[in-house]
Amino acid sequence: MSRRLIVGITGATGAVYGVRLLERARALGLRTHVVATPAGVLNVHHELGMDRSELESLADVAHSPSEVGATIASGSFAADAMVVAPCSMKSLAAIAHGLSDNLLTRAADVTLKERRRLVLLVRETPLNLAHLRSMTAVTEMGGIVFPPLPAFYHRPQSLEDTITETVERVLALLGVAQAAPREWPGL
Repeated sequence: MSRRLIVGITGATGAVYGVRLLERARALGLRTHVVATPAGVLNVHHELGMDRSELESLADVAHSPSEVGATIASGSFAADAMVVAPCSMKSLAAIAHGLSDNLLTRAADVTLKERRRLVLLVRETPLNLAHLRSMTAVTEMGGIVFPPLPAFYHRPQSLEDTITETVERVLALLGVAQAAPREWPGL
């Protein structure tokens, strides 16, 4: 991965994944662009006590979801990948059906059309048929549906451990050499 990562944050629970991804990307020297929906900002505030400016300070560049003329809305902007963490079912459906109605869904559409890596940390249970069909559509287009489900084989000691492990797995999927997910040790 050369160094440009777009991070989208939507209104699903799990804002900590997007925030932790931005923090870890900065530590690894990746250049990040963040776009958070209004509901995403609400969740960041509710779940983490952060406001929009605190969230945006974690990225190199912050974009408003209404800024449809931003750099990340164009295929000529050579981002290496995009991660939506967390990804609401509303945003998943919009991405699955090409509804580029805001900058986040437009950037995801561009990521798919340019055949770049798109990872969606979808958050909802139980799943209904519309959710499953949207996940299938995104997968068929080349996106990766990545529900942030914890692994227990490494015996996490805290919620922090499970969040960190998920973020490291995402970074590994993006091809970040410094990603450090814990491997299955075998039996």
